Amino acid sequence: MIITRRTTLLLGAGALAAACSGGGGTAAVSAGDMLLAARGAENAPLLIEYASLTCPHCASFHAGAWPEVKANYIDTGRLRFAFREYPTPPVPVAVAGFQVARCGGASTEQYYDRLSVLFAQQRQIIETGSYEGVRGKLIDIGRAAGLSAEQVEACIADEAGSARIRQVVEDAQQFNITGTPTFLLNGERLEVPGEAPYEAFAAAIDAKLSA
Repeated sequence: MIITRRTTLLLGAGALAAACSGGGGTAAVSAGDMLLAARGAENAPLLIEYASLTCPHCASFHAGAWPEVKANYIDTGRLRFAFREYPTPPVPVAVAGFQVARCGGASTEQYYDRLSVLFAQQRQIIETGSYEGVRGKLIDIGRAAGLSAEQVEACIADEAGSARIRQVVEDAQQFNITGTPTFLLNGERLEVPGEAPYEAFAAAIDAKLSA
């Protein structure tokens, strides 16, 4: 797997005991967020997802409910959305994927497009089972997004990016984030599992907004 000083820093923080499912807390927009918001929705309620590129429940959410949540709540200006990078095992793979998602000064749109691809290829990436296999898959994904192999390699090894991710993980502890995916709306936990269908998410969102 991809193990560099970046990963050592993250593991040394002692804050990566996350696993799929669980969590809670409260939060607001932070400087590192890739914020999705429709024009004129600057003050809309904020939906936050703490998720990992190596969590299958997170991948299920992004393959299933996410497109409709985005279309019906975010694109319409009812909600703003922030994805928080919260790596789970295999941590080096998740961290490398997050680095590629932001690589080359990605715009918000590019970032979310890359997340979709990384989630869609989650199993293939993890099942390569080796440094060279993961590296090759991420280079292929990067090339499809217009990045060179050299850019992808540099982004994976970027210590500033690893420090950003470590800070997200550390900050999440005050919100009792214990696993992924965790969703917060209006500063409170949204009680839906990551593999829930869109209807379950919509019902939970509507109930929280009307409370």
